Amino acid sequence: MPDYKGMYLAMLRASESAIETLIGAQRACEEQYLSADETPVELLPKQPDDR
Repeated sequence: MPDYKGMYLAMLRASESAIETLIGAQRACEEQYLSADETPVELLPKQPDDR
């Protein structure tokens, strides 16, 4: 008989590890974004429709 409890716990640990990895990557990207220099935004003139 398969060890369903063991399989469930293995999946739970793997899911938790994946979530922690994603949260860490998101935090690192947010920190990189917040610490980056401001790049000036240049608005281009609106072009007329070619209809």
